[in-house]
Amino acid sequence: MHKLVRTSLAAAGLVAALALTGCGSDDGDDAGKDSAPTEAGSGGDAAKGGSIEGAWSGKTDGKTVDLAVTGTKAVLLADGHACTGDVADMGKPMLTLKCADGNTDRTMGSIESNDGKTLVISWDAGAKDTLTKSATGTLPTGLPTGLPTP
Repeated sequence: MHKLVRTSLAAAGLVAALALTGCGSDDGDDAGKDSAPTEAGSGGDAAKGGSIEGAWSGKTDGKTVDLAVTGTKAVLLADGHACTGDVADMGKPMLTLKCADGNTDRTMGSIESNDGKTLVISWDAGAKDTLTKSATGTLPTGLPTGLPTP
């Protein structure tokens, strides 16, 4: 039960972090780029299943993996590493991330499948994550009721 709450809170935190980490840039590096999200970035038909926007969670090798996508920006928390970057269309939807600590386990990933509920990402370094769409903005079911108020 506590793990479900922590996972839901982590996913919600990812979405909030993504919103706060500057989804845009004013440094001039974007000159000449189309400011509208690409089909892959906005979710489009990301690997023939639907939008990849939102919060996703799962476990790979017993370790939690959380992903949040908004527009063309992505935030990933996996195996103790925090990574941010972009969703791009490189012939197929790809995630290009940079981890704050320099880790490279999940820096280039391709969307293998997406049915709108389950997202499978294969990473160049060998990992393969199967993530489930998180319901954000709602509390998990089965929480205890009748607790005393402070």
